[in-house]
Amino acid sequence: MAEIAAIILAAGRSTRFSKDAPEATKLVAVLRGKPLVRHVAEAALRSVARPIVVVTGHRRAEVEAALQGLDLSFAINPDYAAGLSSSLKRGVAALPTASAGALILLGDMPLVSSALIDRLIAAFERAADAAPQNPLAAAPRRGGVRGNPVLLSRALFPAVAKLDGDRGARALIDSIGKRLVECDVEDEAALIDIDTKDALRRLELD
Repeated sequence: MAEIAAIILAAGRSTRFSKDAPEATKLVAVLRGKPLVRHVAEAALRSVARPIVVVTGHRRAEVEAALQGLDLSFAINPDYAAGLSSSLKRGVAALPTASAGALILLGDMPLVSSALIDRLIAAFERAADAAPQNPLAAAPRRGGVRGNPVLLSRALFPAVAKLDGDRGARALIDSIGKRLVECDVEDEAALIDIDTKDALRRLELD
């Protein structure tokens, strides 16, 4: 079995969530007793993905404090204001050469489970075993809508290095056609992120 890493993107400024407090970050906002980003990290750690790399930048100290005690590593992105691509590039650059690919997890998607992560990895590995030259990425699909997290093969890492601005993994998987493995899931977590304080309140009440 090839080693698939997990990269948690947790460097952004959260401008929609923090519009009244621009120096804050939603990633440490509490949902059901723990910070949003810790939900994501703990799910990754319960999965088969290894290693786990968290990319931090904006409000780095608070984000890293929220993850204290967990068996993961940090990659610091001083250029986080340049957009999502800068964090994705920083995370990929921090991976060991043994990593055959990486799950890209968003720090504001706290409902993504270890089961969903493992299902994506298994779907990707089955496709690779059936046609080793075919799959470049895998993504969940719920009701015909593509969600997150996405898995990128190491073969896409050079393309990641060329991204700029606020473009992430979606910019790559939209371009690879049939070399994308789409995994149909019933789990709405693949489509739920927390962009606003109202969204957080609604989720807390569910």
